[in-house]
This record gives sequence, C-alpha cells and structure tokens, in this order.
Amino acid sequence: MEHLVRIYNERDRKTLEWLRRHVGDAALAAAVARCTGPGKPYLSSVCRQLGVKTPEFPLPRRQNPSAVAEQSLAAIRSILAARTASTVVRPAV
Repeated sequence: MEHLVRIYNERDRKTLEWLRRHVGDAALAAAVARCTGPGKPYLSSVCRQLGVKTPEFPLPRRQNPSAVAEQSLAAIRSILAARTASTVVRPAV
C-alpha cells in the first residue's frame, strides 16, 4: 500500500500499518481514490476521508549522541563561530 500514499518516515509506516489492520486494504484504497490533488495523498488526508484518528506511535529515541554526530556538531559550531566573528561590524573611531 506504500505505493498509494506518501510515506516519509517510520511514524508514517506505522500509521499505514495500523490503518491496514483497522479499516482494511479495500477501504484504504477507496479513501485514497477519494482524495483529490496531484500525486499521492498524505496519510492525514486519507485518515480524514476515513473519519479515523490514528493513535500516537512512540518512536525510540537515542539516549546518547554518537561520536560522529558530536564531531559534526562541533564542525558546524566552529563554522558558524568563524562566520559570526568575520561579520561583526566594528564602530569607526
């Protein structure tokens, strides 16, 4: 069914899986067909067509940042600090 709707992340996949179990593939396909607009509809539009509210799906969060992430953030901070330092306007004396 992923070929019928826009899937951007894991939460969208879980929502689609829940919809398939809750309303069935036939009702889901019919709701997609009723959605107007170019391209694939968003899951929120399909849910409105079906008149359902999906449950919240908690996603596991990483407790400790990885070493690669910390290095990337340090590089970004140093780039931003260098830009900020070079764009500071000093008043004329």
